Amino acid sequence: MPELPEVETVRRGLTRLVKGHVVESTEVRWPKTVSNLTPEEFDAELAGRKIERIDRRGKYLLFRFSGDLTMVSHLRMEGSYYTVPRGTEPGKHDLVTFHLDDDVDLFYRDTRKFGRMTVVPNTQLDQVPGLSTLGPEPTEDALDFDYMKRIFNKSNARIKPFLLDQSHIAGIGNIYADETLWQSKIHPKTHVNALTDDEIHTLRNKIIAEMARSIEHHGTTVHSFTNVFGEAGEFQNELEVYGRAGEPCLRCGTALEKIKVAQRGTTFCPHCQVERD
Repeated sequence: MPELPEVETVRRGLTRLVKGHVVESTEVRWPKTVSNLTPEEFDAELAGRKIERIDRRGKYLLFRFSGDLTMVSHLRMEGSYYTVPRGTEPGKHDLVTFHLDDDVDLFYRDTRKFGRMTVVPNTQLDQVPGLSTLGPEPTEDALDFDYMKRIFNKSNARIKPFLLDQSHIAGIGNIYADETLWQSKIHPKTHVNALTDDEIHTLRNKIIAEMARSIEHHGTTVHSFTNVFGEAGEFQNELEVYGRAGEPCLRCGTALEKIKVAQRGTTFCPHCQVERD
């Protein structure tokens, strides 16, 4: 599933390609993609509206349309957007077409058909499932140490699934949880309320820095992620632990191990990230 850096990369590309365009009409070929409207209602809502900007919240794209309307797009596993000249025949995995002015079509492609779009008035954004419960963004301004200390101290959960819970911190998925825990020398099974203030400080700094660094490298391509220009991300070349099970730790040389934590594959260093009782 694309994580925050990948979704931010898509957002920036879409901004370059479709910001300012007007939707003339739409075609929905897989009705389940639009979660709260029929294909006919979807077209009626968006036709004639201008794409004023594209925002992001956690792993969600927010298409801001004229008339105070927002389309919330969750890419899930394989969702992607790209533009083509008007009249281009859609492929079998192109589930939605946005016919834009200036003879441009925006295709939404999703081989797994898991992605969803929800169209709501801006005043109802807080009612969109998932979006309304997101924690703060992993940035210097939004992710406050006092907030982290407060939510960590009151939970006995394991740190790996705790980080994956989007209601705690928005946008962290499996890749960046493994990376930042390794960088912070925290075992993925550590109970959250056992972390010291120094460890919380370190983890906060690593999360913020890692997300920013990944965005600079246009996200991570592990299986199939590409940006709106069809280009793979570059951050997979920078990964220090994820996907490297059996290889030497870049810090101490110990062979990295892979285990399951809350049903998620998790790679760590048994020497640098010591499990606590």
